[in-house]
Amino acid sequence: MATEYDLVVLGGGTGGYVAAIRASQLGMKVAVVEKRQLGGTCLHRGCIPSKALLRSAEVYRQTKEAALFGVETESTTLKFPLVQARKQKIVDQLHQGVKGLMKKGKIDTYYGHGRILGPSIFSPMAGTISIEHGNDQENTMLIPKHVLIATGSEPKILPGLEVDHSFVMTSDDALQLTELPDSILIVGGGVIGIEWASMLADFDVEVTVIEYAEHILPTEDEAVSNEVQKLLKKKGVSFVTRAKVLADTIQKDSQITLEAEINGKKQSFQADKMLVSVGRKANISNIGLENTDIVVDHDVIQTNAFYQTKETHIYAIGDVIGGMQLAHVASHEGIVAVEHMADQAPLPIDYLQVPSCIYSNPEVASVGLTEKQAKERGYDVKVGKFPFQAIGKALVYGETDGFVKIVADKQNDDLLGVHMVGPHVTDMISEAGLAKVLDATPWEIAHSIHPHPTLAEVFGEAALAVDGNQIHG
Repeated sequence: MATEYDLVVLGGGTGGYVAAIRASQLGMKVAVVEKRQLGGTCLHRGCIPSKALLRSAEVYRQTKEAALFGVETESTTLKFPLVQARKQKIVDQLHQGVKGLMKKGKIDTYYGHGRILGPSIFSPMAGTISIEHGNDQENTMLIPKHVLIATGSEPKILPGLEVDHSFVMTSDDALQLTELPDSILIVGGGVIGIEWASMLADFDVEVTVIEYAEHILPTEDEAVSNEVQKLLKKKGVSFVTRAKVLADTIQKDSQITLEAEINGKKQSFQADKMLVSVGRKANISNIGLENTDIVVDHDVIQTNAFYQTKETHIYAIGDVIGGMQLAHVASHEGIVAVEHMADQAPLPIDYLQVPSCIYSNPEVASVGLTEKQAKERGYDVKVGKFPFQAIGKALVYGETDGFVKIVADKQNDDLLGVHMVGPHVTDMISEAGLAKVLDATPWEIAHSIHPHPTLAEVFGEAALAVDGNQIHG
């Protein structure tokens, strides 16, 4: 017997469960279909566990540097199994919290592999969800008025760099390490690769990053990517850019060895492990898209500004539609999609107002256009840049590397982009995000009084620097 719902969400990750909660608030009868665990990649294999490990790495590094603060310790010992245990405790606690939210919202959760069926005896339109539970259990049928596809993504694998989960790993595998390697090669200098490079370097692992592009963090402002590379080099991380890994040269024995082509020349590399971090691919296979008129282009689902697919009662959000593959983006896309289903007239998301963060040490955060992007779009720009080194709280905190850079339109003073690298910038970027939403000018930011002494003073000084009026620089 099939059960009817106003909305069935395929995928119980951050985007899916947030959308389900919002739909419940709007009075819909909602079900979530999840193949693994509620919370999805972000909670179990991404954002949360990786940030827990990064925090342990930060504490370990700071403890080793305690003498700089007048605190002497006889020895500092890293017990990695305890690091992993702490990470898992955090994940488990949050997992229970998400399950509690489902119960509070009276949202039904089905575990199994959900697939969209075409028109059938259940419905004249595509959209009935068949849930496969395995173990010879009969499929569960759900008949929704609306479907929301939020099945997320998984690590992308390059041809020839097949993962064996031992020598060659994805970030999923790395999160489950029971002991740290002495050395590692990280193929890919994007966000995930750089977070792992920073973390493992702080854990005293010898790290080499091999990046195909000219710069690491190619989506960030060039000044930021250069600063991150410089500061990670100080930690001992080695970088090789413009490098193409030659997959046919990979050999595995007690270590992994390979060659990469760099400017026409071959160079050999060797390490205990290799982490392949070259992006993520949408989980859209085997979910029944072929039973619908949904359009897929460049391996992602195509939608309109409200996340409707060509099948207007079926919506899609998050990594399956490409774009900014961030948990907070998926959540807000889910809210917009659900409110559109409920005729709430939501506003489309302006992605230039969405902050993004990298939780390496140093941290990186940004919102809006880079300087290069602004110029490519025809803006006549003016730039303000101010270093943490001139901020009293940064000196007190013991982390003075990095800066804040503000890009503005010279013609009308509009704020085009903010780019930060340094201590706690992932927390401070929200002020810049609000400034973008409110269409604030650098003058308005500068005249918002920032308390002293705080790290946030750097934002006010950078805003003054746009017109050359910085006080402390």
